[in-house]
Amino acid sequence: MITMRRHLPFILFAALTLALATPAAGRQVTDQMGRSVTVPERLARVVSLAPALTEIVYDLGQEELLVATTQFSDFPEAARKLPRIGSYIQPDLEKLVALRPDLCLATKDGNPREVVEKIMSLGIPVFVVNPRNLAGVMDAVSGLGEVLRARDKAGAIVADMHRRLDAVSDRMARAKTRPGVFFQIDAAPIVSAGDHTFIDELIRLAGGRNLAAGPVHYPRFSWEELLRLRPEVVVITSMAGGQNVADLQASWRRWPDLPAVRDNKVAVVDANLFDRPTPRLVAGLEALAAILHPELVHVH
Repeated sequence: MITMRRHLPFILFAALTLALATPAAGRQVTDQMGRSVTVPERLARVVSLAPALTEIVYDLGQEELLVATTQFSDFPEAARKLPRIGSYIQPDLEKLVALRPDLCLATKDGNPREVVEKIMSLGIPVFVVNPRNLAGVMDAVSGLGEVLRARDKAGAIVADMHRRLDAVSDRMARAKTRPGVFFQIDAAPIVSAGDHTFIDELIRLAGGRNLAAGPVHYPRFSWEELLRLRPEVVVITSMAGGQNVADLQASWRRWPDLPAVRDNKVAVVDANLFDRPTPRLVAGLEALAAILHPELVHVH
């Protein structure tokens, strides 16, 4: 009985919300999971359940639809002002229902399936994206453009991504070497990115060899293993535990015989250009190509 009393306000509120929601004619859209989702003809209140989705909504010029998002939605700057409904792993469903959204945007890679199913059980449609690579990001942008009625803007974003990807590809085709790259995501423990990750794809497209390649998506490494790998280039994200560029590079400077240290090829990059499945991944690719092959690339 105590448990029922604790959850009674939310249960009653959810029931009231469902009772007030009148079934309206909607339109059918297909998300990246292959699900047919019915959304209102005119969207007015959208909740984004992940930072990357918030960013893409802004890219599409549809930010006026957003009534809330989750923690860490910090780009663009205006997104910081949006109301929060908790984390993308554990959103506050009571707050979500109180917002009376006509659509939620979710991502398979970040939002737990049970959370998405719970939201749908409350009568709120959920459009799910599942970008696994750059092509998948472009598909997600196109899909969100369809559901948010921003097809032209989505098409322009995808076309720009294709143009910039082709430009990097053309330049990298002239590369005479493919340096061994160790991409450090975290420092304690040392974590990198293996096969079937955005980082692995970006390293290859930028004309490098991923020294952490392998079946484990995010493998851990000891210093002994790193010394054996002898990376020619080390790339450290701004999430790797240091307070500034010098701090992030300091642990590598202890090994002056490593090719990357000897040749001053230990670079620090903005983590958000590499770990969020948004169009900014192309900017990450351009930055990485400039680090690996400065003789071929000029980042604009």
